[in-house]
Amino acid sequence: MAMMLVYCAVAPIIDVFAKLASDHHAVGQITAGRFLVQGGLLLPVALVLGLPLLHSTRDAALIFLRGLFTLAATFAFVWAVSVMPLADALAITFVEPFLLLLFGWALFGEEVGPRRILASLTGFLGVLIVVRPGLLAFGSAALLPLAAGFFFACYMLVTRALRHYHPVALQASTAIAALIVALPLLVIFDGTGGSLDPNWPKGWDWLWLAGVGIAATISHQGLTLALRHAPSATVAPLAYLELVFSTFAGFLVFGDFPVPVVWLGISIIVASGLYIIHRERQTQGKPAIPGDPTAL
Repeated sequence: MAMMLVYCAVAPIIDVFAKLASDHHAVGQITAGRFLVQGGLLLPVALVLGLPLLHSTRDAALIFLRGLFTLAATFAFVWAVSVMPLADALAITFVEPFLLLLFGWALFGEEVGPRRILASLTGFLGVLIVVRPGLLAFGSAALLPLAAGFFFACYMLVTRALRHYHPVALQASTAIAALIVALPLLVIFDGTGGSLDPNWPKGWDWLWLAGVGIAATISHQGLTLALRHAPSATVAPLAYLELVFSTFAGFLVFGDFPVPVVWLGISIIVASGLYIIHRERQTQGKPAIPGDPTAL
């Protein structure tokens, strides 16, 4: 349980660093920096431990796809927190467990009862409640966390097929896959002035950019250790504590606090998610772990 609390407490720090870095740096640069630091930290560990980064050519395609999905999810979410309050953006990404449940039912024929379908639809309603004030305040940028949640759900689906990998090796290889896509894009769009135009960091920006990758690595390892020592049905409900930590971090650093209607939406999302976890326990399934796309 302690490791899950580490995950919930550290994950919002990623978003704080990303939001601070976004004042002077493009979203694409922050995203690529996250994977550059993550790969730089985990690749040497994987090599020292003798962990294989690739088991088969089939896995190469899956790892590349996993890297692509987590790159897209991270890019969308970093863009979102650059313009939105942290808690608002994070709450919308918690659509991921509902999407994962519906994907499993639609794509793989997994048994999903009417109660969980109803809970998923109710959760979507909660997401829409959170999105609406964001659309009024931030325009279409409020839809970015929804995109992040979608790509995060796709990422989790691919991860299911790679369970035989050691988590350190998998995260290292995923970081490499993401960089194969991200770095050429930064070179191509250099000087364009858009969201993929990099510039050289100065002063505190080095800390913000490095902090995104360091905090992401720590939070993911915390989640991995939590799942190793406790079943996902036990760990999953604690993931919603990340919303509490994110709200606190957003208020402490940026002075942001969700308005009442956003709290209503968050409450519906959390209640629906916890009910799905409860039903997964009863059916002996493995509930999805909701969370920050930048932390995984």
